[in-house]
Amino acid sequence: MSARAQLGVDRERIALMGESAGGGHAAMLAIAARDRGEVPLVLQLLVYPMLDDRTGSTRMPPDLVGAIGWTPAQNRFGWSSFLGVPAGSPSVPYGSVPARVADLRGLPPAFIGVGSIDLFVEEDMDYARRLIGAGVSTDLLVVPGAYHGFYGAVPQAPVSIRFVAAMHDALRRAFKRPVSV
Repeated sequence: MSARAQLGVDRERIALMGESAGGGHAAMLAIAARDRGEVPLVLQLLVYPMLDDRTGSTRMPPDLVGAIGWTPAQNRFGWSSFLGVPAGSPSVPYGSVPARVADLRGLPPAFIGVGSIDLFVEEDMDYARRLIGAGVSTDLLVVPGAYHGFYGAVPQAPVSIRFVAAMHDALRRAFKRPVSV
């Protein structure tokens, strides 16, 4: 019996989810899955995802954006450590920076949630716009006044409860949607 069968995994109902750097990794994995054509995905659920190494290095955010939770300096360090080259370098390995992947066609549907003062708000909105332009069904939720990591920091706040409900709704819809490979 295969490991997939032992675990009861339905190959036609696989979603990816990640928060912050994990959201960036989920987006990278969705790109790799699309490129390899081996595993169909029903959703990429990206929570304040870290998608662009240029944020805070060659592209500076407006005042107050990125002041709480994750800063431009932390972002530069994180990306530079991950990539092995300075964040914002002209060349990075293909697929390692989702925002730099030119062709987003054929990716699974996406839910992207981010706060309006999160360091990643501009790159997340831009990625959502590019997904939509590539014909990828995309939900974008920008939470007014929310900072990076807000729903983990204050899980009982009404805004956090609504945010988690929106994520659960995206998952419910994805698992009901017919799979097209």
